[in-house]
Amino acid sequence: MVRIVLTGFRGTGKTRVGELLAHMLNVPFFDTDALIEKRAGMTVYEIFQKYGEEYFRKKECDAIASLDLTDSVVSTGGGAIMNPSNVAALRKGSVMFLLTADDRTIEQRIARTERPSLTRLPLRDEIHELQAIRRPFYIAAADFCINTSRKDANETAMVIRHTVAEGTSSLKDGTGFVSFARRTTIAREEADILEQILLSPGRDPLTRIYAVAGNPCSHSLSPVLFNRLFSQYRLNSHYTRLCWPDFGEIIREAKKIDVRGLSVTIPFKSEALAFIDEADEHTEAIGASNTLVMCEGTTFGFNTDWTGIREPLSHLKGSSAAVIGAGGAAAAAVYALQSLDMDVTIFTRTPAKAQGLSTRFSVPVKPMPGFAEAKPDIVINATPVGMGSDMRSPVDTSLLKAGMTVFDLVYTPSETPLLIAARKAGCITIPGAEMFVRQACAQFRCFTGIEVTPAIVRGYVI
Repeated sequence: MVRIVLTGFRGTGKTRVGELLAHMLNVPFFDTDALIEKRAGMTVYEIFQKYGEEYFRKKECDAIASLDLTDSVVSTGGGAIMNPSNVAALRKGSVMFLLTADDRTIEQRIARTERPSLTRLPLRDEIHELQAIRRPFYIAAADFCINTSRKDANETAMVIRHTVAEGTSSLKDGTGFVSFARRTTIAREEADILEQILLSPGRDPLTRIYAVAGNPCSHSLSPVLFNRLFSQYRLNSHYTRLCWPDFGEIIREAKKIDVRGLSVTIPFKSEALAFIDEADEHTEAIGASNTLVMCEGTTFGFNTDWTGIREPLSHLKGSSAAVIGAGGAAAAAVYALQSLDMDVTIFTRTPAKAQGLSTRFSVPVKPMPGFAEAKPDIVINATPVGMGSDMRSPVDTSLLKAGMTVFDLVYTPSETPLLIAARKAGCITIPGAEMFVRQACAQFRCFTGIEVTPAIVRGYVI
């Protein structure tokens, strides 16, 4: 048994489901709103009316922080997960269930209840607006998701009890997944760990699986990083690798065991769009995704690459920039640079492959020889050239000039041929590890709802 935490919008059944579930499991039940009301000596509605939402959120943080980690069932307020510190406290040593429902069902359930309005909109409009805002936060903070629109509280409680006891995938599914993993280029010791987690007699059915999906991906630092973060925040999760040339097969195998999230790397970032049910605005604008999160059969797509590129360059707003490449990483780079009002040109050895990017972002595309005439302030390598034992540079290094900022998105090795040459030429250099660190912070929040600092991530991978 573990602490079970229920999250979701008001009207999804958290309190009643929590009461029933606690009774079924013979453990205590705690409702954070009820804790706040007891301490304040007034209702949530009265607290909002007298002191406002900011005061209530502070009391909500205090109530969540006061909960211990003993076996219990906890129901949270609808907005609690908007605060990453709340999520970190709730997720520690717990299993999180997100209860969802459609707008109409929620309206019917809460129409006669006394709760403060947070938007001053008509009830149905408020529900729709707040659900849209909170949805990514709800999805991130959950381990498992249950739609309660057509389930009563007892049915939902029974589903949760079954999930806690059995998980969401069978031993047969786990056997097939491990067999698939062993056919990939995953290291034997990593496959052995995966087999232990999924197939051992004492396996924990609540352990959530994440992976990096790419071809190749043996160079990825993500398994080391995320497994250390999972341990630090006491999350019952494991991160592995799925190195395979067929992304569709990766997705099919991942869904069989209800994989919770995937980090998507080369060459699948653009291809991933075909497997996404709901994409965030950045993914849609970029036309590529590096982060997939699965929740009750729905695949959500995010792009965190662009933030990893934007943040180290934010002080150079308005500069001119050259992006080398035509794939998903190049698209993220162009998007990030344009958000900083930069004048961007794409350079590639095969201009025809970059026409889609040119049209999407209204930027010129030029063949690599054209780089000799360009004098960009910033150069970004968004190709895999220089990765691993590849000792080439994606640009003629004689064209690098002192004062340029050169950002190589390749992070293995840490010192690429391009960065070595750029430093010798007097350029300001930004290694790919910096992009990896910053996008990983955003990706970890997509995966878990927990906010981690770049300093913590650097400490684990640099």
